[in-house]
Amino acid sequence: MQKEKFDRIISFLLGASWAIVIFGALIIFQLFSFLGFSLALFITITFVVISLFLILTLDAFSVNRQRLEEAKKQTALLEKIYSKDTKQI
Repeated sequence: MQKEKFDRIISFLLGASWAIVIFGALIIFQLFSFLGFSLALFITITFVVISLFLILTLDAFSVNRQRLEEAKKQTALLEKIYSKDTKQI
């Protein structure tokens, strides 16, 4: 089954976001390690939390897209049922 462009883009962005979180956390920790372990750890955790919120936003786009597609299918079925009922009357 062929995915739509939107689904491909969201999947790519989700994968890239996870890579950015992992490598970004390592880089952020190394950049701020000269200020002390606790401060570097705090800044790294802050970076990870903010990045996870961005990942959740991308995932919400994907879920809303799936919900929209399901609503379109249900609407088509309801219209088909309605047209059958109105023809019988």
